[in-house]
Amino acid sequence: MEALDALVGRYRVVAIVTGRRSEELETRLRVPGLRVLGVYGLEGHRAELPVAAVRELARIVPEAWVEDKGATLAVHYRAAPDPAGAREALLRGLQPVAAGSGLEVLEGKMVIELAPAERPRKGGAVLALARELDLAGVLYAGDDVADLEAFAALDELERGGALVVRVAVEGPETPEGLLRAADVAVPGPAGLVELLRWLGEPPTADRPAPGAGERAPGPPAGPGPSAPGGS
Repeated sequence: MEALDALVGRYRVVAIVTGRRSEELETRLRVPGLRVLGVYGLEGHRAELPVAAVRELARIVPEAWVEDKGATLAVHYRAAPDPAGAREALLRGLQPVAAGSGLEVLEGKMVIELAPAERPRKGGAVLALARELDLAGVLYAGDDVADLEAFAALDELERGGALVVRVAVEGPETPEGLLRAADVAVPGPAGLVELLRWLGEPPTADRPAPGAGERAPGPPAGPGPSAPGGS
């Protein structure tokens, strides 16, 4: 939290884009000025979701449970005795349900989510925030499949002239595609915290301020449940 406090005080905007509801993080991260964009930036949107059908399907997997986020449905299976088998069974059952409801199947860390198809998610949230504030630079850190959309948004901002940095947070479940697309990889959440602390430090003669003394645009995104960058 100290690292986030320092960033909020130094950069134009610091935000977390997460698959969780914003209130879940806001109760854990009480940092004044921190922006939290929940449910992949879809929070506040309601969708027609096949809740009953998904809950019925989830019963085929021991310890799986369904989370209704309003804009999406998430089926969590981390506690399942056989996670690999749970994933296969859930995907097999959920894909036709999603297709019949105009939804898209998204995979995360031990979770399968059904979300409205062709709706902007993490990438859309990053673009919207960057354009809202006319940011000249953006740093985004992530560790999950959904963060590839945010990296793609940074590609678009970069083509428009913005300075961008894509940070992958390494871990046993970090997608290879995310690591390949990153400009920088840090060793797990601890490595990300170290990077954020460095970014929050005041400039010195050996460490000049970004933009030759001007306030730099800050990272408008945060992926994972426990680290700035999505989840």
